[in-house]
Amino acid sequence: MRYLFLLSLCCVLLFTGCADNSSESDSIFIGGQINNPETDYVIISKENKTVDTLYLNEKNQFGKNFDDLKSGIYTFRHPPESQIMYMEPGDSILIWLNTLSFDESLNFSGDGAEKSNFLLDMFLKNQEDNDLILTYYKIEPAKFAKITDSIKEQRLKTLEDLKEKNEFSEEFVKIARASIDYEYYDLRERYTFLIRKYYNNFADKIPVDFHDYREKIDFNNEQLQDYYVYTNLIDDYLRSKSIENCASTHNDHKKCYNLNSFKNIENRIRLIDSLSNTESLKNEFLNRLAAQAITMAEKESRIDSILNLLEEINYSNIESVRQLADIQEDYFVGNSIAQVMAENTQGKVIKYGEVINKPTITYAWSLYAPAHHRWQHNIINELKQKYPELDFLGVNIDLGEREEWLRTLETYGYDKTDEYQIARRQASKETYQKYLNKVLFVSPDARIIRGDVQFGSPEFEDDILQFLNK
Repeated sequence: MRYLFLLSLCCVLLFTGCADNSSESDSIFIGGQINNPETDYVIISKENKTVDTLYLNEKNQFGKNFDDLKSGIYTFRHPPESQIMYMEPGDSILIWLNTLSFDESLNFSGDGAEKSNFLLDMFLKNQEDNDLILTYYKIEPAKFAKITDSIKEQRLKTLEDLKEKNEFSEEFVKIARASIDYEYYDLRERYTFLIRKYYNNFADKIPVDFHDYREKIDFNNEQLQDYYVYTNLIDDYLRSKSIENCASTHNDHKKCYNLNSFKNIENRIRLIDSLSNTESLKNEFLNRLAAQAITMAEKESRIDSILNLLEEINYSNIESVRQLADIQEDYFVGNSIAQVMAENTQGKVIKYGEVINKPTITYAWSLYAPAHHRWQHNIINELKQKYPELDFLGVNIDLGEREEWLRTLETYGYDKTDEYQIARRQASKETYQKYLNKVLFVSPDARIIRGDVQFGSPEFEDDILQFLNK
């Protein structure tokens, strides 16, 4: 099917003149087809800024020639999904995908497509590593070091083989090698975290040179700031270093692993502020950490502490944090959510007090984080079986997108009796997205018992048991 599409699209472009300038060395053509589209457009962006929005025609095809795009990593987005691609002047990229299996079906073809396909393959292999790390961390450090060395060597060999068959630019090869390095670094950072937290008897066996790569991390790589491998590595590095700093000064090491504590978040904020001079990259992490600190706050003193810290480092986006803090005050421990309104799947606006009548856990999710909400609901389905004495309420945050919400519930087979969508709220969608990892433990009379629990954390089930045993 996709080959017929490529042939038909090329014919369309030839006769419509959409790609008249595609042979010019300073232009880039982007076109494609979306099967089972979720929306009628695609978005091309770079460094979190929209380059252009391309609309689908009656055949779900799109295409446009760009005369002034620079070489680099771009994000291709068909909401709610997205993926990265690499383009250079002279490239002519055709994209084919089926939204029913976005990443797995995604295919790049045309002049220069091999670069994007390499990064896509890296993404899929990295996803496999995310699952394997749960097995890897149970083995001794020396063996794990050999596994990561082998993974890196295989990635480099793949790149070298492709390089022999294609005329890759030096700039792309540099970025591709960096992506392999940062995946390698990140595997070791995640392993270190898991070993020290869950298999501490292995921690003393970590080789002295295990973290030598840390000296090579560039915290100001503007070319990679859109690349998930790079940002994941920085995120995991900040986590590891904050724990190491805490453990060096505290006897109770277990407390150092509370990633939602003010001290831990403060440590990570100070680290990224000192390590990166690239404002857009640094602010991405400051935004994330500030939101985490606020949404996990259970009392006013913590909010005051984080605001004071952000003022101290001259954080540029502090007003948005203040707005988030105003919302968070409604979710302090002891507060009631009985009067908070939501809409059920029948279209009726209810108050939580009408549906909460036993110990309840609420969690938020968004249409625009599909992998995340699938992961959330998989966990919830397991917990429902284990803890029938609990109610679990899913709260969709995409206010005003009722039809899309209902379609998603139907598509993924989510239990509609426990699903609600927020109603009659004033804050923006961007503000509510800050709550996607937060859960509330609520008493039968709709009072908040705990609000500092992170969805899906390794301690999540222990927290649930403590909640039930109170």
